[in-house]
Order: sequence, then C-alpha cells, then structure tokens
Amino acid sequence: MTGSGDGRHALRVATYNVHSGVGSDGRCDPARIAGVINELSADVVALQEVESRHGDLETLEFLSSQTGMMAVPGPTMLRTVGDYGNALLTRAGLLELRRTDLSFSGREPRGAIDAVLQAGQERLRVIATHLGLRPAERRHQIETLLAGLGDDPSPTVLMGDLNEWFLWGRPLRRLHAHFGATPAPATFPARWPLFALDRLWVKPLRCLRKLKVHRSPLARVASDHLPLTATIELENDHAL
Repeated sequence: MTGSGDGRHALRVATYNVHSGVGSDGRCDPARIAGVINELSADVVALQEVESRHGDLETLEFLSSQTGMMAVPGPTMLRTVGDYGNALLTRAGLLELRRTDLSFSGREPRGAIDAVLQAGQERLRVIATHLGLRPAERRHQIETLLAGLGDDPSPTVLMGDLNEWFLWGRPLRRLHAHFGATPAPATFPARWPLFALDRLWVKPLRCLRKLKVHRSPLARVASDHLPLTATIELENDHAL
C-alpha cells in the first residue's frame, strides 16, 4: 500500500483460482501457488478452489505463512476430509466480515466473502466469489450480490471467478450497469488463455488505475487459471 501527498492511497488487489493447487501439468504443489501470490505483490488476494485436507495439508494456513498475509476463510463445502471454497489473503486490517450464501438448488454450494478492510486511513469493501456453471445459477447469484451491495457509498471491489464464458452474458450486463464497464482480459486456460472467466470491478470506476493479467512462467503452470490484478486508488473522502 502506498500513499501520496494529495490524500490518495494506492493498493493492488488480485483474484486467483488456484484449482486446488493442481497445476496445468497435473501436479499438486501449493508451494507454486504461494510463489505466484508472492509475485503479485498484492495487498488483497481473492482465492477460489482452495482445498485443505484435515490432518494433512492445511492449504490456506500454508499460503498465509508463505506470503505473510492474513487468511480469511470462506469455505463453501465442509467435508470430513477437508474444506473447500473461497478465501481472502490480506495485508490490510479486517474491520467487518460477512459470508453470503449463493447456493442454488440442486447445484454445487457457492458463496461470497464480504469484507470491509482498513487500507491506510481508508476503508475498502471487498467481495470475493466463485459463481456457478449454469446461467440460471449465475443470474440468481448476481442478483443476490447486487441486492447485498445496496447503496453502500464505500469504495468496493467485486472479484472472483464468474464462470461466465460470454462477454455479453446477462449477469455481466447487470454488473456493468452497477459498476461501470471494465476490461475483460483472458485468464483461462493458463497456458493459452482464451476466456475471461476471472473478473474484477471497482466502484467508483475512477478508482481503477490499472487492470492486467499476471503471465509469469510460474503462473502459467501453477494453476489452470492466471491471476488477474488491479491497481486501485482510494481517495480520502472515505477515510475512517
């Protein structure tokens, strides 16, 4: 996180589907995921498909220790062998935390982490999610998320794997209407990215300064998705 003399405060955020630590070579290696996260130099990272096996490898705890970031779990499936779902890694302080159930009848459980963070003197609302595979699911999930946002004036980041293969899908149109149109660089598959499954929006849109895909050699093999990063600039209008 960096500040400037005019009261603006810049930070980097990212979203990354880690594919349970399984890389594009079929090998499971959470250490590679940690290496990619460290390459990002991000202040906040939303993670999807985090799998931790009880009594074996607590992946989120491992990633936290390897990156020096605080871990905020958001599992969507609690199983006897281990938990699976979303997570947030952050260097910013955690002020508030809610978990939103986005599950759709007959489909895999889904959810979102809704956190208010302290970034310097400003507060930032971050919503990290992983939406369903069916169009009806995603429509329901976007409606739920937008209803939860309401008229909150706080700077807000919504990011995650939206599983939306078409740039003109109805859920995306709803998000663009709320946040403003945002570029959609391809992040999947990692070796030869063709689809913009991983997305990031910022409100107000003027706070978004840079949006890019992280394409390092390690990122191309560590997961089947590439991370999407953004530099945002907060204004002291929303100081704590």
